[in-house]
Amino acid sequence: MRTLLKVLPLAAVFACTEKAPAPDTTAAKTAAPAPAAAPAAFTDATSPDSFLVHVVTSRGPFDILVHRDWSPHGADRFYTLVNDKFYDGTRFFRVLVNFMAQFGISGDTATAALWRNRSIPDDPVKKGNARGIVSFATAGPNTRRTQLFINYKNNTDLDGMGFSGLGQVVDGGMAVVDSLFSSYGEGAPDGYGPDQNQIEHKGNAYLADKFPQLDSIVTARVVRTWPGG
Repeated sequence: MRTLLKVLPLAAVFACTEKAPAPDTTAAKTAAPAPAAAPAAFTDATSPDSFLVHVVTSRGPFDILVHRDWSPHGADRFYTLVNDKFYDGTRFFRVLVNFMAQFGISGDTATAALWRNRSIPDDPVKKGNARGIVSFATAGPNTRRTQLFINYKNNTDLDGMGFSGLGQVVDGGMAVVDSLFSSYGEGAPDGYGPDQNQIEHKGNAYLADKFPQLDSIVTARVVRTWPGG
């Protein structure tokens, strides 16, 4: 969600800050989107039509059911990252009450650097940002990389900003998502929470030192696939 949004109700863009939409409070300051970097020479695996990701967190487990037809590029990227165990050990670094929970910066700086310029093209918004929907954060057009957010409420204002839902938390898993530690609030520079640039360059050592109460993903694994979901 600073790759999610930060500035416009949903998309602010500060250099390498990916954001989910910013909470719709006032007319937020608008920052001109940074030019999108050309995607690196890297090809994601093609995901199944549907797949289920079992996420074990420090608060308990929840499942995300992904539908490739909702967001093909997004589904392929998420499938590739999960199979690469990218999300293991990552923190929920931006959790905003009644808005969304954002995650997806590797705590290992070498891994974070490896994926820094591997952006994917945008997908048309076929599935809107209702409660429980999972979408990629962005820092402007065609900048989705590894960060995602889970909507806490029906953030329909994000739909027109290009945030394309790719999956949904299912089977009561939102009770776990709702319980994620949120007291740090908005991240720097707009708040006192974690700074995305610091996470990118210092990893989990920075978070453990400055924000020790953040919840984390222990493991995220594809546990079921459907050829025609």
